[in-house]
Amino acid sequence: MRKLSLASSRFALVAALGVGGIASPALADAAAPAETAAGTTAQTAAQVEDDVHNRQTATTGEIIVSAAGLKELDLLAGTSVVEIADIQRNAVNGQIGDLLTKIPGVSATSFAPGSSRPVLRGQQGERVRVLVDGVGTADVSNTSVDHATTIEPITVERIEVLRGPAVLLYGSQAIGGAVNVIDKRIPTRMPDEAFHLDAFAGVDSATNLRTGAASLDVGIGSNLVFHVDGSWRKTGNAEIGGFQLSPELREELLEEAAEKQADGEPEEAAEFREAAGQRGFIPNSDMESWTLNAGLGLILGESTFGASLGWYDTNYGVIKRPGLKHEHSEEGGAEEEEEGEEIVRIGLKQFRADFKGDIYLGEGFFERLKLRTGYSDYTHTEFEGPEVGTTFDSKSVEARAELVQNTEGSLRGSSGIQYNHRDFFAVGAEAYVPPNLTEQLAVFTLQELGTGPIQIEAAARAEFTNVEAQTLGIERDYDTFSGALGLVYQGIEGVRFGINGSRAERAPSAEELFSDGPHIATQAFEIGDANLATERAWGLEAFARGSIGKGTFNLTAYRQWFDNYIFLEETGLEEDDLPVFEYLQQDADFWGVEAELSYPLVDTEGFRLLTDLNASYVEAELADGTAVPRIPPLSLLGALEAQTRSFDVRGEVQWFDGQDRVTSFETPTDSFTLVNALIAWRPLADNQNVTVQLAADNLFDVVGRRHASFTKDFVPLVGRNFRASVRLSF
Repeated sequence: MRKLSLASSRFALVAALGVGGIASPALADAAAPAETAAGTTAQTAAQVEDDVHNRQTATTGEIIVSAAGLKELDLLAGTSVVEIADIQRNAVNGQIGDLLTKIPGVSATSFAPGSSRPVLRGQQGERVRVLVDGVGTADVSNTSVDHATTIEPITVERIEVLRGPAVLLYGSQAIGGAVNVIDKRIPTRMPDEAFHLDAFAGVDSATNLRTGAASLDVGIGSNLVFHVDGSWRKTGNAEIGGFQLSPELREELLEEAAEKQADGEPEEAAEFREAAGQRGFIPNSDMESWTLNAGLGLILGESTFGASLGWYDTNYGVIKRPGLKHEHSEEGGAEEEEEGEEIVRIGLKQFRADFKGDIYLGEGFFERLKLRTGYSDYTHTEFEGPEVGTTFDSKSVEARAELVQNTEGSLRGSSGIQYNHRDFFAVGAEAYVPPNLTEQLAVFTLQELGTGPIQIEAAARAEFTNVEAQTLGIERDYDTFSGALGLVYQGIEGVRFGINGSRAERAPSAEELFSDGPHIATQAFEIGDANLATERAWGLEAFARGSIGKGTFNLTAYRQWFDNYIFLEETGLEEDDLPVFEYLQQDADFWGVEAELSYPLVDTEGFRLLTDLNASYVEAELADGTAVPRIPPLSLLGALEAQTRSFDVRGEVQWFDGQDRVTSFETPTDSFTLVNALIAWRPLADNQNVTVQLAADNLFDVVGRRHASFTKDFVPLVGRNFRASVRLSF
């Protein structure tokens, strides 16, 4: 594929903006009247009453998501939609990964309180895409677990967790799934009032959290909307219920202490004993972040256009693995220092510009043209004490154009083209990834045929990827094709059954190909392989979802057979006093189940007693019979929630099984149970959008460790935590 310069990528951004600007006047006259915006603060008594019966997770029957062309297609069998009320319930989590862990099939990397990314069906990193309204976050969180995701949850309006074959429309990096975050930075509807204000504030006890956010939408004339939002979040060190270190790591350090004592090194022995005895809190786990976004939206009948600018800034601690003594030479080789003694922190900044166009084309074969472009200038600095260790810079552009077919015909769907460009550069003593350029061009389509009880659905994506490490003189080209075919049957009213098959291909990332050096944040020496082959997977998924009386359910079983599965595994060797991790390839087999049930045990006028039950399990094995690293164990959740016009009271229990199916040099994790409680109060009868919430998480102060976490042996989950928050919308 012909390589393009960053300048030409910026031209692509300008061109997309130009298309929208040229098209909007021409289409304004043909556009039908626009629907007015949500956000009305006044509600009738009947609407308030109905609200009691509508507050539940939207994961059932008819899936309605914003992804273009995917609004009702069952290739998205595993979709979960998290609305604003549920986001507020878990807004203590500053990273998107930890926010979603109560959804079946979702875990988190939980590297540190300041960095946690979603894990979907046991997949993470380059197999899970995190999107902002359909395009990537343009950070580098997919390349390493220590890199934060540049999304502030308290400014989010809705989150869509997409699993199954159709997510490949968002790129081969979504082979495990995608998380699509919908925010309001680009307005698409006129507010009913002169201005609309949303605000949120919260505190907690376990991390000394103080956080706040606000957004404002102002109508200008009859068709222009201005939006601005901002947020701030600050925490201290996270409190925990017991020892910081896992039993295995504590035992290892105590053995080291005994050896040092026997060798006549009492000071070193005391350091090991002190580290082994650390309990009650996690040192260097504090963080602070702030965001600022502004946007304009132009509404011309049924067509909308908008652009936004945004800034994300965070500083968070990287928790040191106790006992690690990594040394490196300063430039010139004369001076050495023990980096393991330094406090390591990450300062991350991102400037982002976005454009969005939704153009109504009329009642022909194609109903809409959707344009989406994002540009990012990202900098990530790893500080070792007061000194700058390594700086990672990434400039990227992503653009999509989709033609959405009219839904009135028997053939429905969308087709489009997507372009990605990333220019990555790292500088510093431990720049373990050389400068590299990645470019990708893709074409895709998703189609549904049939209006009766049986529908056929198909998706396809062709991708052309070029990855070049300029300083190494290495260039790799990958041409990949992914496809999916599904059959859906709705013979029982309110219930859908279906089966999907898929064949997916993924090109290796630059980090998987070219890594070679010490990475102080992950405290590992990472080695890539420039000869990695294309990763391929066959997939099969069966599902049933719909209604049982007044309740809803969702049941999914899936299996994936990988050829040339790429994974990062510890080798048992050491380099520069760091454990060596290599990117390897081997065939692998994944299978799992996800189940979800929401049912009203009592449902009367003005009162509902709802039960929520869900379960998820995934198992993954390499061709040599060993386990795939960092696979989450079986998890179960049960909850009871009483809902009235003014109050919600919820109690829930979430259980995680132990995980002893581990690979070489990987430690097992014990089972644990989290017990949580919540009270939400809506004090204004005519405005259900004002909510005061009190919550208690991990009531019994247990020590839990996520098996999917790279740092699980020394970064447990937060202990007992009391939270308070308020959400306003006027």
